[in-house]
Amino acid sequence: MADGLLIIGSSQAGVSLATSLRALGYADPITLLGDENHRPYQRPALSKEWLQGEITNESLMFRTQEYWLEHRIDVLKNERIIRIDKRDDGSGVAHSMSGREFAFDRLALAVGARPRRLLLDGVDLPGVLYLRNADDALELKARVPDVRDVVVIGGGFIGLEAAASLTKMGRSVTLLEAAPRLVPRAVGEQTSAYLLDHHRAAGIDVVLDAEVRRIVARGDRVGGVELADGRVVPADLVLVGVGVLPNTELAESVGLVCDNGVRVDESALASDGVTVAVGDCANLPNPVPGAPDGDRVRFESVNNAVEQAKVAAYAITGRREEYAGIPWFWSNQGALKLQIAGLSSGHDRTLVRADPERGKFSVLYYRGDRILAADCVNHPLDFMAVRAALSKGLSIPYDAAADPSVQLKSVTVEPAALVAD
Repeated sequence: MADGLLIIGSSQAGVSLATSLRALGYADPITLLGDENHRPYQRPALSKEWLQGEITNESLMFRTQEYWLEHRIDVLKNERIIRIDKRDDGSGVAHSMSGREFAFDRLALAVGARPRRLLLDGVDLPGVLYLRNADDALELKARVPDVRDVVVIGGGFIGLEAAASLTKMGRSVTLLEAAPRLVPRAVGEQTSAYLLDHHRAAGIDVVLDAEVRRIVARGDRVGGVELADGRVVPADLVLVGVGVLPNTELAESVGLVCDNGVRVDESALASDGVTVAVGDCANLPNPVPGAPDGDRVRFESVNNAVEQAKVAAYAITGRREEYAGIPWFWSNQGALKLQIAGLSSGHDRTLVRADPERGKFSVLYYRGDRILAADCVNHPLDFMAVRAALSKGLSIPYDAAADPSVQLKSVTVEPAALVAD
C-alpha cells in the first residue's frame, strides 16, 4: 500500500491543501499532522469573536470528524515532528516526539510561524502572554476576568485586534508601539493615522515610539512595563504581539533552501522539486502582475494559505499552475473592519476617499496612472472594486476616484498603456 502524502501542519494551509487534493480527485492516502492537542481550527477569530465570547469553540473548527472520515484524510493531533529522514525521490519517514513514525511518498510543509519573543528582563513572569494558537487564547481568556490593566506590546494587526477586544470587554488598555505609527509594514501613513485616531477615541491609550526597557513584577507576577524614559505603565497582564518568525527548522534539516521562510517556486515546490511548502512558512515569488523580477514575499493571510494550497495541490497531482493571484487581507478591530487589496509597495501617490458621516475611509495607492492597492476601512464596496480591478488587470483613474460619492466599479477601465497598444 502506498504511504501517500504527509502534511505537517494542520492549520489553514494544511487543511486547504488536503481538501483541495480530494476535490481534484487525488486518491492516495493523506495524513494531516497537528502538533497541538486540538482538532484543526481557524485562528483569526481567537483575538476577536472567540475572545469576546461571541462564538463557540465548535465554530472555530474547520471540518467535522465525519468529513475527515468520508474523504479519507487521517487527521492526527498532538504529533510534533522532530526529525525527517528524506530520500532523494522525496519519500521518507517523519519521526514524532511521541515516538511514532510516519512514512510518506511525498511531503508537504504547512508548519506556519511562531511568535517573535521579546528579549527583556521580566518576560517570563506569570501574566506575560503571546497570542498565536488556541492554548494561548485559552490562557488569555481565563486570565481576563481577574484583570483590570492590560498592556499590549505591538501595534500590528494582532495587537490592535486584541486591544480593541479587551477594551470592549471593559479592561483599561495601553498599547505600546516601537514605530512612529501603527501597522507600519502593512498600511500607509494615512491609514495608520486613521486607525490611531479611532483607537484613541475608543479609549485605548496608544503610545508610539515606545521603547520598552523591561517588564516589572508585582510580587510573583507581572506588575507593569517600564519604558526607556523611566515611566512604568501598570499592568495586570501583558500581551506581546511583535511579529512572527517562519518555522523553517524541519525544512533546513532536510536540505531545503530557506530565506525568511521555505523558498518555493510559483507552483509551491521547494528547492528539491518535490516537497511543497504552503502558508505562513513559505517564501514565494511575488504573484502580483508586474512585480520586479526576483521579488519574493512571505504572506501571513488566510487568502494566501488557501490560494497557494490550491496551486500546491495541482503540483502534487502533476499539473503545473502558477500562483498569480492578487493578495488581500483583513483585520477586524472593534468597530473597524480593515480590508486591504493588493500591495502598495512602489506607489508614488495616494488618494484618500473619506465619508466621515458613514464611517467609511479608503486610501488608494497608485504608481503613475495605475492603481496598485487599497486600504479600506468599513468600505467593502471600495475594497471589492479595487480587488476586482487588480485581478482583471484593470485600473481605476485617479481623477474619477477622487469624488468619494463615485462607485469605483463604475469607473474601472483598461490601463492607459493597454489601451495604447
